[in-house]
Amino acid sequence: MGEFWASLISLIVGLVIGGGLGFYFTRQYITKQIKENPPINEKMIRAMFLQMGRKPSEAQIRQIMKSMEQYK
Repeated sequence: MGEFWASLISLIVGLVIGGGLGFYFTRQYITKQIKENPPINEKMIRAMFLQMGRKPSEAQIRQIMKSMEQYK
């Protein structure tokens, strides 16, 4: 009976440690990805329009931002 409780406690401790490590490394990875690939903002949309040779209006930029919010 003592072996059962020891193995159960070992399992629970292992799951808690594994979950904590998984959370930590996943958080580090996501932070790194966001730093390398920031989400698109209004400044980037203006730059894309200017590269295409167009001057965007504020209404166009707001419309694009609104459509991007829908797909998050």
